[in-house]
Amino acid sequence: MDATQSTPALPSTGPRQRALEEGTSSLGDAELLAVLLGTGLAGRPVSLVAAGLLDRFSGLEGLARFGPAAIAEHPGIGLAKALRISAALELGRRAAQRAARPRAVLRTSHAVADYLRPTLAPLAHEEMWLLALDGRNQLRSARRVGQGGLHACTIATRDILRAALTEAASTFVLAHNHPAGDPTPSPSDASMTRGIADIAMLAGVPLVDHVILAPDGRHSSMLDLGILQPFEGPFYD
Repeated sequence: MDATQSTPALPSTGPRQRALEEGTSSLGDAELLAVLLGTGLAGRPVSLVAAGLLDRFSGLEGLARFGPAAIAEHPGIGLAKALRISAALELGRRAAQRAARPRAVLRTSHAVADYLRPTLAPLAHEEMWLLALDGRNQLRSARRVGQGGLHACTIATRDILRAALTEAASTFVLAHNHPAGDPTPSPSDASMTRGIADIAMLAGVPLVDHVILAPDGRHSSMLDLGILQPFEGPFYD
């Protein structure tokens, strides 16, 4: 018997290990999708499930055109994984979109109104948006934090502050629309905004303005109207 023994072959490195060692850019589309899915089916590894999914939807471009319900129909996916895929594709779309354009600088209520007018002015219901700003008045993020009916949009102060802190805002601006047509702040708008401003200041994330937009393009600013006091800092000036 020969004393020499052959060394057993090492198992091939999986996509998760390769991603850790070499970076995600080293992975192909199917491997990235396999990392995202995590698990496959009994007798069908996740790499084959991922490859089959890309084949069925004609690649990432085709996959991005379908919603979670359609993706979930593929064997081995299900709704939870389909939502994960849709969320990842949306994150990639937003990242590419934002990288291709300069970040908006919002120094005045007019700039805020111009930025949100295409989003809020056409709506038949109220929505509240939070614009997170950095230390140079550049927009870090814009996100909807509340939605209501024709005349009201109710949201808890803690939810607004949580959103501002999550976005790592230096300061933030609130904005909502008045579908009925008059952008003048209601007494409840003013009262709510003062309350949020007081708590936000204590939390170290000042609210610098609350802008209201009307369908005809007009807007009002609680800072400009004196409902909010100017924040004494290098922001929104």
